[in-house]
Amino acid sequence: MMKMNFSYNSLLRSILLLVLVQFLHYPISVSAECTCEPEDEEGVNKSQALVLKIISIAVILFASAIGVCLPVVGRRIPALHPESNIFIVVKSFAAGVILATGFIHILPDAFEDLTSPCLKENPWGYFPFTGFVAMMSAILTLMADSLATGYYRRSELKKKFSHNGRDETKANIHAIGDDEQEAGNKLEVHTHATHGHAHGSSLTSSADMILRHKVITQVLELGILVHSVIIGVAVGVSQSPSTIKPLIAALTFHQFFEGIGLGGCITQAKFDTKYVAWMCAFFALTTPGGIAVGIGITNVYSETSPTALIVQGVMNAAAAGILIYMSLVDLLAAIFMDPKLQENSMLQFSSYVSLLLGAGAMSLIAKWA
Repeated sequence: MMKMNFSYNSLLRSILLLVLVQFLHYPISVSAECTCEPEDEEGVNKSQALVLKIISIAVILFASAIGVCLPVVGRRIPALHPESNIFIVVKSFAAGVILATGFIHILPDAFEDLTSPCLKENPWGYFPFTGFVAMMSAILTLMADSLATGYYRRSELKKKFSHNGRDETKANIHAIGDDEQEAGNKLEVHTHATHGHAHGSSLTSSADMILRHKVITQVLELGILVHSVIIGVAVGVSQSPSTIKPLIAALTFHQFFEGIGLGGCITQAKFDTKYVAWMCAFFALTTPGGIAVGIGITNVYSETSPTALIVQGVMNAAAAGILIYMSLVDLLAAIFMDPKLQENSMLQFSSYVSLLLGAGAMSLIAKWA
């Protein structure tokens, strides 16, 4: 019995000693891994990587331009008109892409950057800055959305009241005359005013929708552009062809469908032609521009430097907050709460499937980008 107790105690001491050794060894191994020095990429080939970067600029520029311009040009094609069922299904897919971009692509990168061991423990280790920045970004987006809509609405109301005031003055001038003419004029003015009021209500509702689409489009593009610059720089600074090749395919898909979502909003906002051209150009050029910037700073850029980690992390968290808010509140809610979709069960089901396909496809390519 004593022999058995001795063996048990010896085994217990051995296990505790092994655990203690492993515990003491853990900080040493972690500190050895977290040197905060730039990691050497596998298969570095600067000349081949440069060729692939130039190709990526052309390919991503083309895909972005086609994606964002397709809904704009589609206004002239009945099947791709913003009010058509096909366009609603396509827009659901694009909204799923944007939602997955925020949750799957941008937010995890922000968490990785702002929780890096290369940052100082104080304050970065004591507070969840990523979630805080994303939350504040969503709140500020809501405020900007509300303030901008209110500003546009007040401007439109001032124009309307000014126009109605001029019409009322003209009506009073023409109402002067004999009794019969005055009675006839009063009847005519009343009838016209009644018709104008009914028609004006429709115009006001339509104008409100256009104002909402204008605000949505501008805020959505801001969030997309912030992220596009960061991913462009990430491609531009890479020196490994094996890293760049899958990124080209992934980002081409990403930019194409993100462009469709943005292009649909641009179309519904009914901007003038010049402004539409500017918005499409900005979207198409941002990621290629980021790649070009990355190529230029390749030799001086360090992705593990505290400054780079903080800037990338904060910008990614802010972009994630914007895109998540916009995709859920302004895109998906507008699509799925529309009476037109709710009254058509087939269109509703098709939109659900399209949304899941868009979010699923974008989530899948997170393996490569």
